[in-house]
Amino acid sequence: MSAESALRARPELPDHAPHILLVDDDRRVRELLSRFLSEQGFRVTAAANAAEARLRGQCFVFDALVLDVMMPGESGFDYARSVRETSRVPILMLTARSNPNDRVTGLEIGADDYLPKPFEPRELILRLNNIIRRHAAVPEARFSGEDAVSFGPFSFRIDRGELRRENEPVKITEREREILTMLAQTRGGNVERETLAGNGGLAAERTIDVQINRLRRKIEPDPANPSFLHTVRGVGYRLAID
Repeated sequence: MSAESALRARPELPDHAPHILLVDDDRRVRELLSRFLSEQGFRVTAAANAAEARLRGQCFVFDALVLDVMMPGESGFDYARSVRETSRVPILMLTARSNPNDRVTGLEIGADDYLPKPFEPRELILRLNNIIRRHAAVPEARFSGEDAVSFGPFSFRIDRGELRRENEPVKITEREREILTMLAQTRGGNVERETLAGNGGLAAERTIDVQINRLRRKIEPDPANPSFLHTVRGVGYRLAID
């Protein structure tokens, strides 16, 4: 298949498609699973080890993690343990280690599910959808604590990248999650446009204004006169939290 044909064959995913971080040191496994998960409607970011996964976590908010256990250096167990110190993101351990003791270890660490290799691909999809669904169904009338901010009727969970209006989830794109995360982490402080734009240069900075306007249409009673997402002239933007 030509590169052009492969590009046409790749499914176009909606902005709200679940975003999965796949961590496996086997390049062939990463490629096969990334392709399969994409075909099943998931957005996939892959990493070869725990260090690379941490770098990916600085750039994106994920809906679930699929972790191999047997990796050189820091194991999947070690990485899952460190993730659980700050996040409740769903974790599925995917590994050739099917020993019951290993399964118990993974679940004790805080993994949501454990699937031994070899596995049926459809079972992976079912288990992945189940842990994402269970995670989203946890009743929280209003987020609170160090990992959440509130503004008006909205609550944004920083560690999960979840936005809710009262108890109802609000669909946001992956880019909107990233913007809200950076704004929320400052607890009402200013965030420069260059920071929100990332490494995209001037073109990305111009795009930020468009993305901010789209986000305002989701959270502002009157987007033309924002109450929460303010423009700071000459600097960037700030989120007016309660």
